[in-house]
Amino acid sequence: MGQRDRDRERSLSRKSQGKLKEDGLTPEQRRERDKKALEEKISKKGQGDGGEGSANRNKAAGKK
Repeated sequence: MGQRDRDRERSLSRKSQGKLKEDGLTPEQRRERDKKALEEKISKKGQGDGGEGSANRNKAAGKK
């Protein structure tokens, strides 16, 4: 087997590991799941310790 064939096999195996993961969900179910996860992430970020993000918002509000 030549180098070219080995490279082609490696490339094909990498491509199959991409975003084509079969999770058994319809596109609509996937969107709902992602939407819920994003809302939870935003909620957690808002409940945080007031880190850098809130400091920047406060600065911007004070410049008016």
